[in-house]
Amino acid sequence: MSEQEQLPDLPDRLSVNPKSPYFNADVFQRDIGIRINGQEKTNVEEYCVSEGWIKVAVGKSMDRHGNPLTMTLKGEVEPFYKERK
Repeated sequence: MSEQEQLPDLPDRLSVNPKSPYFNADVFQRDIGIRINGQEKTNVEEYCVSEGWIKVAVGKSMDRHGNPLTMTLKGEVEPFYKERK
């Protein structure tokens, strides 16, 4: 449990894109999981807990800047650190 105490708190909003102002490299030192409405999602690009949405990648399609196309899902968002095996 001492390792859990050393982990930084998960922010209210987080993005996997390093160009985003919501990117935080310290948080990505561990695997993060996201649940929305009780279902775990593995293709999350960005989330916001207070506004209750996540952006998930849609297939392998890319926009003209090389970023994945995303779709917004709304509901109860729960970010968590995954257990190490």
